[in-house]
Amino acid sequence: MKVSLPALILFFVCTTLLAQEGIIQGKIVNPVNNEPIPFANVILQGLDKGTVSDEQGQYKITGLEPGLYNVRASFVGFKSQTFYEVQVTLARPVQLDFELEEDASNLEEVVVSSEFSRSEVTPLSARKLNANEIERYPGGNRDISRVIQSLPGVASTASFRNDIIIRGGAPNENKFFIDEIEVPVINHFATQGSSGGPVGILNVNLIKNVDVISGGFPANRMNALSSFFEFQLKDGRRDKMFSQVTVGASELTFSNEGPIGDRTTYIVSARRSYLQGLFRLLGLPFLPTFNDFTFKTKTQINEKTELTVLGVGAIDQFALNFDVPDGETLEDRENRLFLLDNLPISTQWNYATGIKLKRFRENGFWTFVLSRNMLNNRAYKYAQNDESQEDNLLFDYLSQESENKFRAENSVFKDGLTLKYGVNYEFSRYLIENFDRQVLVQDGQVLDISSISLFHSYGAFVMASKKYLDERLLVNLGVRMDGSDFGATASNPLNQLSPRFSTSYQLGDNLFWNANAGVYYQKPPYTVLGFQNNEGAFVNQENDVRFIRSTHLITGLEWQRPEKNRRFSAEVFYKNYENYPSSIRNGIALANLGADFGVIGNEPVNSDARGRAYGLELLAQQRLFKGFYGIAALTLVRSEFTNPNTEFLPSSWDNRFILSLTAGKRLAKDWELGARWRFLGGTPYTPYDFQASSLRSNWDLFNQGVFDFTRINGERLNSFHQLDLRVDKKYFYDKWNLNWYFDIQNAYNFQAEQQADLVPQRDDQGQLLVDPQDPSRYLLREVPNPAGTVLPTIGLIIEF
Repeated sequence: MKVSLPALILFFVCTTLLAQEGIIQGKIVNPVNNEPIPFANVILQGLDKGTVSDEQGQYKITGLEPGLYNVRASFVGFKSQTFYEVQVTLARPVQLDFELEEDASNLEEVVVSSEFSRSEVTPLSARKLNANEIERYPGGNRDISRVIQSLPGVASTASFRNDIIIRGGAPNENKFFIDEIEVPVINHFATQGSSGGPVGILNVNLIKNVDVISGGFPANRMNALSSFFEFQLKDGRRDKMFSQVTVGASELTFSNEGPIGDRTTYIVSARRSYLQGLFRLLGLPFLPTFNDFTFKTKTQINEKTELTVLGVGAIDQFALNFDVPDGETLEDRENRLFLLDNLPISTQWNYATGIKLKRFRENGFWTFVLSRNMLNNRAYKYAQNDESQEDNLLFDYLSQESENKFRAENSVFKDGLTLKYGVNYEFSRYLIENFDRQVLVQDGQVLDISSISLFHSYGAFVMASKKYLDERLLVNLGVRMDGSDFGATASNPLNQLSPRFSTSYQLGDNLFWNANAGVYYQKPPYTVLGFQNNEGAFVNQENDVRFIRSTHLITGLEWQRPEKNRRFSAEVFYKNYENYPSSIRNGIALANLGADFGVIGNEPVNSDARGRAYGLELLAQQRLFKGFYGIAALTLVRSEFTNPNTEFLPSSWDNRFILSLTAGKRLAKDWELGARWRFLGGTPYTPYDFQASSLRSNWDLFNQGVFDFTRINGERLNSFHQLDLRVDKKYFYDKWNLNWYFDIQNAYNFQAEQQADLVPQRDDQGQLLVDPQDPSRYLLREVPNPAGTVLPTIGLIIEF
C-alpha cells in the first residue's frame, strides 16, 4: 500500500499542533414548511450539556472532546429527533441539521427518538443505518451492500459478490433512491437484468444515512418487489471547504465539500482502483479495474425553494491475464485455462443524474424530480481467446439501457392528516447488438440481431395516513397504478392497480403491533422487453409479457427502550408471486437467476412462473450506549418458485436459516473493536448434465458444463458461516484527523461450498484430452470450487 508524501508529512509533523475544542452546530427546521424552529432544546445524551436554538433555528454546542455523541433535539408540540454516533473532531465543527415533525396530538414534549419510531408512511419492515455504522462495520469494507447483510431478512451469496437477497426474493427485485432520485445501479460490474456486483459504487464518506424498506412500501414508490433503499447524502459544508482521502486495499478515494457562495453547497467524490496491478502480482487470470464518481449540490433559492442536483457514475473494465505464474501445477493450469476459456473481455459504464426541486408552503410542499440514467454493457469472447480469426468469435454483445424520468408529488399536512399524491412518466430506450454462436435459434441459425426499442411508462398514486383512538392507532391507505406500452396487458394501468394498507397500534408503553397488506408490480428487465429474434420480431412483447406481481402480507410486534437506545421486533411475512418470466429455451423461472456475472433475460420468455416466500424475522438492536453497540438478526425463510414443467420447487435463494450477530465496543483513547458472525443455510443449485457437457460439439461451443434443467435446484450446498473482525484507531488534531483500520474477513478461513466446476482434462501441452472410449467426447472431471480465504485489509483515512 502506497501513501503520498504530503500525507506522511501531515502525519509526522502536524501531531505537534495544540488542541482545540470540538463543536456541533446546525439548524432546526420544520420539514413541512422549511421554517426554522426557535428555542428548541439540543442536548447530548448522557451528558449535562446542551443549548437552545435562536430565532433563526440556529444552534451551537462548544467545548466538546473528540468522540462519538448521541445528539437529541426536541420542542413542545414536535416529535423529537436523535442522531446517533455523531463524530466530533477538532479539525472542523460538525454540521448537524434537525427536522422536527409536528405532533398536534400532544402538547407535551415527546421523548421517543424518531430513529426508533415508525414512520407514518412505513410503520414496519424499515431499518435505518447511519454513516458511522456503515463505515466501521466488520467485513463491510465501507460498502453499503455488505453492511445491510446484518439486518433481518437479508441473505448473501458465499462468493465475493454484493447480491442483495431480501426475504427470499431475487436480486433484481430491489430499487435504490439517492435523495429521492432513482439510481438503478449501485455496484461495479453489475449483472445486467439484476442488481448485484462485487464492489459498491457509493462512497460511504458522503452518506448521511440509509433506510432499508423490506415491506409495507409507500404508494409513491414503484417498480420493486422486495425492497427500497433510500439513501440520504450529506449536504456540503456551509462554512468552509473540507477534504478526505481514503487509501484502502484495492482503491484510492478522494472527496471534497464546501460552499459555493452564500446559497449553494457541494460535495464530490472520485475513486480509482488498483486491483488490476494487484491481481497481476497475484497471478490471477482476470484483471478488473473500476472508477466511480459522485457529486451533489444543494441551492437554497429562497426560504421556500430548494434545488438539489445529483450525479453518480462508474466505469468498469475487465481484461484477461495470459501470464503463466511461476511454479504452476497441472491442476492450477487446468483451473486457470478453464477460467480463461470462459471469462469474456468486457467493459461497462453507467451513470445517473437528476435534479430535485422542492417548493414549500405553509402546510406542505411540492417535489419535482427530473432524472436520466444509462447503462452501457459490452462483452465479447473468442474461442481459445484467439482474435486472429473471425470464425473464432463465440459471441459479441453490446446493449444500452437509458431512461428519462419525471415525477411530481404533492405532500399536504393538515389537522393530523397526511395526504400525498402524484404522477410519473418515463421514456426509455433499449439498444442491443448481439451475435452469439452459443445460442441456436430457428433452423439452427446462430443468434444475430440488432435492434432499438422505445418504451413509454406512466403511473399515478395517492396515499393518506391519520391517527385515531387517542393517537394510539395509525392507519395508512394508498393506491397506485402503473402502465407501459411493452405489452397489451401492461399498457392498461388498471391491470396494474396496486392497493396497499398499513397500520400500527400502540398496545402499551413503547410496545406496538404493526401490519401490512399490499399488491406490488415490477417491470421485467429490458433484456426481456427488448429481446428480438433473427426475423426481427420482438417475441416477448408479442407474447404479451406482463408486469411481475407480488402480494405481501406482514404482521409483527415491536418493543422499544428509547432511554437505552434499544429495540426488539418480530415480523411474520408472506409473499406471493405471479407473472414471473420463465425461459422457453431452458425451462427455468428467471427468479432463480441473477447471482452471477453476465446478462439475465436476453431470451424468449413466458410470463407464467409463480412463486412464494414466507418466514419469520427477529431483531434485537442496541445503538451506541455506554460505549457498546450491536445487532442480532435471525430469519427463518422458505422461497419457492414454479418452472414451466414443475410445481413449486426451492428457489436459488432458499437459505431457510439466516443468522447475523454484530457487536462492537468503544475503548479508551479512541480505539474501537468490532466483530460480525454470519450463518446461512445452504442454497439449492441445478446439477450438470455430464453426458451433454462432455460432447465435444457442446464443449467447443460453450467451454463449460451444460446444466440439467430436468433437475432444477435438485441439489443443495452445505451451510455457510464466517467471522469478520475489525480494529479502528482515530487521532484528532487541530487541522486534520487520521483514522487507520485493520479488517479481517473470514478470520478462521472457512471454506464455503459452491457448485463444483466441470473442467476438461488436459495433456502436458494444455490440449484437451479426448475420451479414448468415445472420440465424440472430452474427458471431464469435477473440481471443488470453494469460496473463502482469510482476507486482511489495512486502510487509512485522512481528513483535512
